[in-house]
Amino acid sequence: MRDTTGTLDEALQRLHSAGPERLGRLTNHAPMAVEALAARGRSGAVHRWLDLYAPKLEEFPARVEPVTDADWRAALGDPRRAADWIDYFVRRIADASDEARLWREVLAEWWPRLLPGMYGGSTHPVIRVGHAVRTLEAGGVTEPRLTELAHGLGYWAARHSTVSGVAPVPGAVAAADALDAVPPIADRTEGGFPARLGRVEALPVWAASVEEPEEARRALTELVRAATHRYATHGHGEPTMLVHAATAPNAVLRALPALPRALWVPSLRAAWTASAAVTAMYAPDAPVAYVAPGGLGAEEVFERALAHGDEHVIKLADTALDVGGEGGLAAALRAVALSVPLE
Repeated sequence: MRDTTGTLDEALQRLHSAGPERLGRLTNHAPMAVEALAARGRSGAVHRWLDLYAPKLEEFPARVEPVTDADWRAALGDPRRAADWIDYFVRRIADASDEARLWREVLAEWWPRLLPGMYGGSTHPVIRVGHAVRTLEAGGVTEPRLTELAHGLGYWAARHSTVSGVAPVPGAVAAADALDAVPPIADRTEGGFPARLGRVEALPVWAASVEEPEEARRALTELVRAATHRYATHGHGEPTMLVHAATAPNAVLRALPALPRALWVPSLRAAWTASAAVTAMYAPDAPVAYVAPGGLGAEEVFERALAHGDEHVIKLADTALDVGGEGGLAAALRAVALSVPLE
């Protein structure tokens, strides 16, 4: 749903004076959450929600040295250069009269460079980019929305972090079965996302035979559905972090229409690795049965997520509405039940 009120642009302008992170490594989720609210027809709640979240925001980080086309490789993956990277993408996206076309060109140029490092920032950078692309693809090309894409790409470049040394193990044909086959990391008792990611040693092979773009899109849609449904029975393993097993691949899926079709298959591969890695790091030893309250439609479920207020709950509910059906709504309601409300 396209926001025609101007509220989203106002909120993004408020947020672009804040940094992409807080407390050293935690992500600023506000741009993603307000885009989800606007996309779901809740523009009237955007500023009220943002007022509640505002105490978590920190000032825009200090600049170190401009990133240039000649030296960008040296700055890739350096979180100290977040402001420099954001400045770089602001310049790139604005450096033409046809901004409605240029942002797609910049995205297509940088997507294959950034895709191998989508695991940095706990996958939040690619999720932020996915939200930005959805709004731009909906036909609402405005300066705040283009700037938001620049912030997302800059954050991704600054937190770029790859995964290596992961051994392939037998998987399954269906995405849901492949997620069930993910072996957990040896130690799930301590450490944040970067430390746990370093302990991922093996992941199942899935969708390895996919070679055509449309096949990749269908497989990615299946993965998002499977990961979302799985949250209803496995989200208790870590209610916040397991959200990303669904929202990260959904961000990639949302970006596909703006990308050259040649990039769709590698996008599927990276999205699977991200979803499976999150599953390995945080999934519980066993699922639990969950029956969602009956009689609730999509609008009512999203209202519950909004009333709860937690940013991850809102984002999972947003993805759940993309998935649709009882399984998707059950996952959103499970997130409401498991998570601490925003107050």
